[in-house]
Amino acid sequence: MKIVVLDGYALNPGDLSWEDWKPLGELVVYDRTSPDELLSRAGDAEVLLTNKTVLGEAEIEALPALQYIGVLATGYNVVDLQAARKRGIMVTNIPAYSTESVAQMVFAHILNISQRVGHYAEEVHTGVWSRQADFCYWNTPLLELAGKRLGIVGLGHTGQAVARIALGFGMQACACTSKPAGQLLPGVEKAVSVEELFSSCDIVSLHCPLTPDTAEMVNESRLSRMKRGAILINTARGGLVNEADLAKALKEGRLLGAGLDVLSTEPPRPDNPLLGIPNCYITPHIAWATREARMRLMRQAVENLKAWKSGKTINNVIK
Repeated sequence: MKIVVLDGYALNPGDLSWEDWKPLGELVVYDRTSPDELLSRAGDAEVLLTNKTVLGEAEIEALPALQYIGVLATGYNVVDLQAARKRGIMVTNIPAYSTESVAQMVFAHILNISQRVGHYAEEVHTGVWSRQADFCYWNTPLLELAGKRLGIVGLGHTGQAVARIALGFGMQACACTSKPAGQLLPGVEKAVSVEELFSSCDIVSLHCPLTPDTAEMVNESRLSRMKRGAILINTARGGLVNEADLAKALKEGRLLGAGLDVLSTEPPRPDNPLLGIPNCYITPHIAWATREARMRLMRQAVENLKAWKSGKTINNVIK
């Protein structure tokens, strides 16, 4: 059985091992695969592993040997599931491998905006503090999180982890979720609506999937409902945010700041309206990328394939 990894660099830039795959078949790993390289590289593969390389209907139909697609991520929108189902191809993903790492990034952004640690470390290194008359120095608002209200849009694994951390900080937490109130973490309030959450919370953190219903859910209308000086965090999907509307709200000073780990186009185009805005803090889609999370992803991907080879099903996304 031939196993081809189409874009393995993001998962394993060199600090992990592919050894556990080798007993499962002939393994070929490519760091990246462009659309015009895909068919020549994957033509005789029974198993394809992909992170962001798109496997649409045309690609799937052109790969007669293909039996299994393993998505090296939680989201599987890069695969045409209808085309895979038609061919009887198994498609698996890796759920919940990065929960704690993403929740950690949420609070890295919240703490950065509320305390501005990087800003003040730079001020010290460049001598600004040394030139002050007083023993302390600050030139931005400093916020205490205890008592602040955090709104979580989407209460899956990561949303729940964020809620636990928020409660540990002494924050109030509410969530917009389909879960009944009785299934929420003790201390987490169920929001009446997304609009109520946006208008009542000091910080809003997005943890919902990108669907036609949620696309650009953060727009001028919802941003205008937010408290003046509120904070927006997005570690979910860039398409949840209308970036031009967010840029406008930040430039006008309506929000204290935004912390984003995802954008609508990645890497961003030079004309992305959020680039260069001082109170917009953007990390390059790395919340998932701790070594611990990537090790979990690698292990689970191996287990998914082992299970399929033995006639079982783990993390099958074709229902």
